[in-house]
Amino acid sequence: MPAFSTVIWVGFGIFFGFVLWKSGIAMLYSMTQLPPEPLPTGEMRKVSRKYRCDSCGVELKMTMAPDEDPPPPRHCLEDMAEVAPLYD
Repeated sequence: MPAFSTVIWVGFGIFFGFVLWKSGIAMLYSMTQLPPEPLPTGEMRKVSRKYRCDSCGVELKMTMAPDEDPPPPRHCLEDMAEVAPLYD
């Protein structure tokens, strides 16, 4: 008769094998799905970009834009420089 600890180890092994198998199947399934369709042109998208004016130091944060990669806004008749976020 096997020891009780052996039965527990076999049970854990079967459980973790099942979890690995299910996660592997889920990853394979996710690779077969098509990416979502892009939004129609002109519809606003959520973005998180910060800009600073090099001339006067004004900063702004852009949260919505018609493109995923919007052009920089203009201030003091010059394009604003994009600022890398420190803690986002």
